Amino acid sequence: MKFFHLSDLHIGLHLLNQDLQEDQEYILGKITDFAAQEQPDAVVIAGDIYDRAVPSAEAVEVFDRFLTGLCAAVPHAAVMLISGNHDSGPRLNCFRSLLQKQNVYMVGMPPQGPEEHIARVTLCDADGPVHFWLLPFVKPSMVKQIVGTDENGNNLSYDESLRRLLEREKIPEAERNVLVSHQFYVPAGQDAAMVERAESEIITVGNIDAVRADVLAPFDYGALGHIHKPMRVGNDRYRYCGTPMAYSLSEAGQAKGIIEVEMGKKGQIHTKVLPLVPLHAVRVIRGLREEVLPQACGDYVSVVLTDPVDFDALDLRDELTRAFPRLLEIRREYVRQVDYGTAGMPEEGEKQDPYELILSFLGETDEEERAILADVVNTVLARGEGRSS
Repeated sequence: MKFFHLSDLHIGLHLLNQDLQEDQEYILGKITDFAAQEQPDAVVIAGDIYDRAVPSAEAVEVFDRFLTGLCAAVPHAAVMLISGNHDSGPRLNCFRSLLQKQNVYMVGMPPQGPEEHIARVTLCDADGPVHFWLLPFVKPSMVKQIVGTDENGNNLSYDESLRRLLEREKIPEAERNVLVSHQFYVPAGQDAAMVERAESEIITVGNIDAVRADVLAPFDYGALGHIHKPMRVGNDRYRYCGTPMAYSLSEAGQAKGIIEVEMGKKGQIHTKVLPLVPLHAVRVIRGLREEVLPQACGDYVSVVLTDPVDFDALDLRDELTRAFPRLLEIRREYVRQVDYGTAGMPEEGEKQDPYELILSFLGETDEEERAILADVVNTVLARGEGRSS
């Protein structure tokens, strides 16, 4: 059985000041072309269909055209989608029963009551059944009616909630199973803080959303979404495919693609990456003005000037915009003498953790105050998921 693994489409996203609709439609068209060429038995999209919980009409139209084209390209394939942390689960759940009759399985919500279970789609080939378990993004508060709470009535951790949720399912381990999930899985023993994350991702304070990847052991393949960089979680069987195109400067130059998975008999899995080349790349160009300008191009560009002298701001912007019509930003990089009065302060352009920034401002705090602050920051970050980047 052959299927495509995609995730994190983030339809409707803006990169700094630039609307990416043209580029997204182009890359979605390339995905459809690959589907027509390879004729997979299924296409799975592991969450974050949209960039906002309430997507714009234009974003919905882009997705509609993509889904229509995909179903036309592979009319016999099952198309399976789950919601991610940027999506509105209830909205994606709309018309679920109707779409299922068209071989499109769009699951927006995880099980929330004791009588509900993780959605499962079973396909068959010459080697028997393959069970696809479709688990949308889960917060502990969503599933507490199923998994319970701790002895004090508080929500369980993300890790414990996922474990209890999966333990309820009767997974036929003698057969082939694929988990489609949108969570932050970390290999057992690895520090979650050491996992490289893209600027376009929302990161919780203390990485409280981390789930140890050994929970994936019952599955033959984990089609994972949430991390924007292509990444293996321990081995080839559990993988993040990453975004289909760069959505932040930290992804500049990063290779993107579709993971094509071929499953033979139980235990036989082969994967390869079908490369996705963007319409316009995301680039960071650094150097003196006289070195930067000759590199004029139509890509999305962040210009970092290293000239030791200042230029007229308006003239400089006009000059760079003519050279780079999709200019994202202009930054200056100076060679400075060490200033011990600002030791410990972040460098210009350095990404700052809001939790650490507020802690440094508040000064001495106790454990209870830090816990309250972490909860507030995580709540604000979660609400920010519904806004455009």
